[in-house]
Amino acid sequence: MLWFVGLGISGLDGISANAIQVLKKADMTYFENFTSPIGKPELAKIKKLVKGKLTIAPRWMVEDGKAILLLAKKKNVVLLAYGDPYVATTHVELRTRAEKDKIKTKTIHGASAITSLIGECGLHHYKIGRPVTIMRESPSLSTVYYTIYENMVKGSHSLLILEFDNSSNFFLDPKDALVSLLETEKGQKRNVIDQSTFAIVASRIGSKTQKIISGKISTLIKTDFGKPPHTIIMPGRLHFTEHDAIKIFSTCLDEPFDNSSKIQKISDQMLSKYIPKARKALEEVVKMFKDDSSLKSVIENAQLYIDDAEKFQKDGQEELAVLSIGYAEGLIDALRLSKGVDPWAQSL
Repeated sequence: MLWFVGLGISGLDGISANAIQVLKKADMTYFENFTSPIGKPELAKIKKLVKGKLTIAPRWMVEDGKAILLLAKKKNVVLLAYGDPYVATTHVELRTRAEKDKIKTKTIHGASAITSLIGECGLHHYKIGRPVTIMRESPSLSTVYYTIYENMVKGSHSLLILEFDNSSNFFLDPKDALVSLLETEKGQKRNVIDQSTFAIVASRIGSKTQKIISGKISTLIKTDFGKPPHTIIMPGRLHFTEHDAIKIFSTCLDEPFDNSSKIQKISDQMLSKYIPKARKALEEVVKMFKDDSSLKSVIENAQLYIDDAEKFQKDGQEELAVLSIGYAEGLIDALRLSKGVDPWAQSL
């Protein structure tokens, strides 16, 4: 038998009576320490509670899983984790392997800091977009950047999990993460993140020292958030109840701000540049060939494609708008190549 038991966000202080009985009866308890750090006081409590053996399980042991599964075929084994056991995909994969190997599994769920902090910050759960982890290596930030961008386009909130490496006792500081995102903006230039972007930093959720601080990035990068763990939330479109809750539930250093209001889709960014450019180039074409009746249909079609692009963009059909402006540019380019002129020169 293999049990997956979640400690919740308050450790043994909030664990269920059922979970306590399971821990007392287990022959072996593996306490994993890679999804969240294990405090010495908490570890001492666990040692007193369990009657069987207790092993601190690093990431490699759970990912490999062979020793855990082998023992679970014969003994009553528990994999114990902070929060909810299935927030970690490694645990889901281990359970899948156990079931395939005909090992019976059972689960006791617990509250997760990842899900709990959403309500603690005053936000609506259904408005959370795709979560993403910020690692200390800068190449990973382009993925984070575009995840935030995609969430904001939809008006969704971005949950940014900060890297934790128990083996080296490393926690990514929220200030370093925010500064890195500002640097990433300089390269990407999609106007997603700047000094005025509103963010929330949730620290030590579920503990007695829980702290939630919100404000503009320019303010937050000057703030001391205390000991980890920390999580960052970048809100998208704020409901008025979320706006009010943030001001009450957090130490609010700046007025909450709707980050999604300044976001443009990539297609809209392209169209806002290419439509005026194509229209200006077409005006040059008309000046050059206004007396050439053989080119009348080409010019008219280019004009229609530009008009269609504007209409499709207005109707929210960005893909058709991009396609239409592409056709218009193609016709203008055909004239440029066949006639040896450059109408684009005046539109730059």
